[in-house]
Amino acid sequence: MSDLQVTCINKTPRNDPHQGITYLGGAGFKYSRQQVVDFINGRIHTFYTKTNGVRAEIGVNGNAPNQWVQTYADKQWNNNLLALPECR
Repeated sequence: MSDLQVTCINKTPRNDPHQGITYLGGAGFKYSRQQVVDFINGRIHTFYTKTNGVRAEIGVNGNAPNQWVQTYADKQWNNNLLALPECR
């Protein structure tokens, strides 16, 4: 199992708060949101973000088939992923 730091996302359209993340990326990887959901649910990889030295785990929220990814820190779900820069 790999522990991967997510440092960027793709979201289409980027500024629409109602549309979901399409891809998550980091050093040497770029996975679709569904791949990340499957990796987390299958315990294949773990994912996290880091802001100002603080780690936030990325987890799966919702019920299949409508699942999405969010960060979880300080005992609450939040949307830190949306603040990440665009993946190239």
